[in-house]
Amino acid sequence: MRGFLASSIGVTCAAALALPLTLPSSGARAATPGAPSAAGPAAEAVPGSTQSLPLTPLGSDRSLGSAGAGEQGLARRDVRPFSLVGVVWNDPEAELHGTVQVRTRATGTTTWSGWQNVETHNHEHAADPGTPERAAGAVRGSTAPLWVGDSDGVELRVRAERTGSTDRAATAPEGLLPEGLLPEGMHLELVDPGDEAPPQGPQAEVPRATALSAASAAASAVNADLAPIGAPVIPELTKKQTEDDLIAARGGPPAKARPFVGPRPRIITRKGWGADEKLREKDFAYTKTVKAAFVHHSASGNNYRCAEAGAVLRSIYRFHVKSSGWRDFGYNFAVDRCGNIYEGRAGGVAKPVLGAHTLGFNTDSMGIAVLGTYSNSTPPKAAVNAVARLTAWKLGLYGANPRGTTYLKSGGGNLYTKGKNVRLNVISGHRDGFATECPGSRLYGKLGKARSTSARFQGR
Repeated sequence: MRGFLASSIGVTCAAALALPLTLPSSGARAATPGAPSAAGPAAEAVPGSTQSLPLTPLGSDRSLGSAGAGEQGLARRDVRPFSLVGVVWNDPEAELHGTVQVRTRATGTTTWSGWQNVETHNHEHAADPGTPERAAGAVRGSTAPLWVGDSDGVELRVRAERTGSTDRAATAPEGLLPEGLLPEGMHLELVDPGDEAPPQGPQAEVPRATALSAASAAASAVNADLAPIGAPVIPELTKKQTEDDLIAARGGPPAKARPFVGPRPRIITRKGWGADEKLREKDFAYTKTVKAAFVHHSASGNNYRCAEAGAVLRSIYRFHVKSSGWRDFGYNFAVDRCGNIYEGRAGGVAKPVLGAHTLGFNTDSMGIAVLGTYSNSTPPKAAVNAVARLTAWKLGLYGANPRGTTYLKSGGGNLYTKGKNVRLNVISGHRDGFATECPGSRLYGKLGKARSTSARFQGR
């Protein structure tokens, strides 16, 4: 299997790239080079923007300046339209110990929300220490992003934790700020996801390769054996079709040796949710295999409709890249509350793409983010079932048993030292590899069900 995934084929696209082989798909077709464009340049445009506003001291901290302030924020103000908020700061190793709260005004109204908490997840979703992505110099510390919907007014307050303890003094270790202080260089990021480009022409749903930018063609071409270049969706397959494809990819063992793999689910591609491929780094990063799946919640709140999931993803993507300094969207896949599955980080849905989802355990694993916050809210059955369907297929491609355990080597984190071999469930929660609330207690409690369902889909 590893040799198969490491092989290459020439894929004709606007970028004229040689790309790693994807698993074949029954009925998939490639775009025809040189064919007339079915969608004009306007269909490629994915607008969006980020407003970055520096925080200032609040209340009695005003005289201290930002370096000494334990309470910072922004007074209520008008801003350009946005839909997602988050806070970033200079040092990715510095932890924000305290509370972040925001209130927003719905666009075109005088209606303000109540105060909403923004999760201070303190770099647990990130590239591993020592990796090129982590060491690039552009990475910043950040909170989780919060989806607030279409808004044009904002007010923010950030308060450092004050426990009265003297343990966190000025000699606090790296990454732990002195008692009552906030990280330096804090900014509020207001993200406008933009609108998805309207379809154009009779075949606009599947643009020809010549209608795509080089970056979009490259992101799509790594899935070219699963769906046409530019396709918004990778279609589902039956279990038999999926097994037959995998057998063919492995060189055709006897028919009685059927692999344990779940039917390929329907996956909405990056093109389908409107990813702006100009934002990410051009190249793709891969690991060797996929031994485990880490389940997350996005901590972006539950105040979204499934029809808005594409906008939520575009916002998180922009926040990960433009605000937090990552090379691309952090998770390999996302799942919405209705059970729709989305391609995350670029590089090919069947490939072992290196993500930035579980600090210390991104190698030989994949990350799945369920859109929403599930600390106190029960995840919908459709979302849990989608996790099971996705893992049954993707883990099955690499011979992993969803009910089993595996070993991963830690890249460093707050639970395991760098280099330690750690035994983990093949389907784990984020908190199994890093001390964090993620994926929320309610979603974490559903992982047993996801494991058994996933194994059943594989035929185990």
